[in-house]
Amino acid sequence: MESGIECALSKFADDTKLCGSVDTLEGRNAIQRDLNTLVMWADANLMTFNHDKCKVLHLDWSNPTNSYRLGREEIQSIPAEKDLGVLVNEKMNMSWLQCALAAQKANRILDCIKRSVTSSSKEVILPLYSALVRPHLEYFVRFWCPQRKKDMELLEQVQRRATRMIRGLEHLLYEDRLRKLGLFSLEKRRLRGDLIAAFQYLKGAYRDAGEGLFFRDCSDRTRGNGLKLKQGKFRLDIRKKFFTVRVVRHWNGLPKEAVNAPSPVVFKARLDKALGEIV
Repeated sequence: MESGIECALSKFADDTKLCGSVDTLEGRNAIQRDLNTLVMWADANLMTFNHDKCKVLHLDWSNPTNSYRLGREEIQSIPAEKDLGVLVNEKMNMSWLQCALAAQKANRILDCIKRSVTSSSKEVILPLYSALVRPHLEYFVRFWCPQRKKDMELLEQVQRRATRMIRGLEHLLYEDRLRKLGLFSLEKRRLRGDLIAAFQYLKGAYRDAGEGLFFRDCSDRTRGNGLKLKQGKFRLDIRKKFFTVRVVRHWNGLPKEAVNAPSPVVFKARLDKALGEIV
C-alpha cells in the first residue's frame, strides 16, 4: 500500500492514517496525490475504502483547512476523531474529554462489579478493579496525560470509589486506604509510567529511538543523580505538557541509585521505593 506514497502512512489492522504537513501548497498537493495513489491501489486490488469512515482532521490553530477528495467524493472534515481508543481533537488539547469518557466507562464497570459480586473483601474487589477498571483510566495515558487538576481529580475519584468498596476500609482516609492496599494514587502511577518510559529511552531498550528526544545537562554541578537532563523553555503551555518536557524535572530529582540501575526491572524496584517516600 505504501508504494509511491510521499507523506507518512500509518497502518494498524484495518485502520490507515495518512499524515502530512500543509504549511505550503506543495504539502497540500502531496496529500491529495497520495490519496489518489491509494484509490488506484484499492482499485487494482479489487478493494474499496469505506468513504463514510474516512475523515480529515486539521491539526494546529494556523492550519489552512484544505479540502481533500477520495476518488470523486470530498472527504468530510471533523473537529475530533477517536484513534485507537483515544479521542484526538484539532487543537491537541483533548485530555479533558478523554478523562470524562474514561471515568464514565470505568464507573459503569464499577457499578457492574458492585451489582454482580456479593463479596466486598480485598481479595475479590482489588483484583477486579486492577484488571477491569484501572486499565480504562490509564490506556495510552502517555499521550493524553491529564494536566488540569479538575481532570486529574475526575480520574482519581474512580479509584477513591473503588477503594471504598472494600470491606473494613470505608471510613479511612484515601491515603490510608492506598497504604493498606499497597497502591499508588493514579497521579503517582502516571508519573511512574513517565519515568519508566524515560529510562527506556535513555538507557533501556529504546535507547536508539530516544536519541534526540532528551538532551543532557552538561553543567559542572556535582549534586544530583549524575544524569541530569536539560529543561527547555517554551512559550506555549501545551508544549510544556508533552512527555519529553514534563518528565525532565522529575527525572532530575531521582536518586542516583535509581538512575544508575542496570536494568528496567531494577529501576522499577528502586523507583517504587523512591515514590513510596513521596507524599
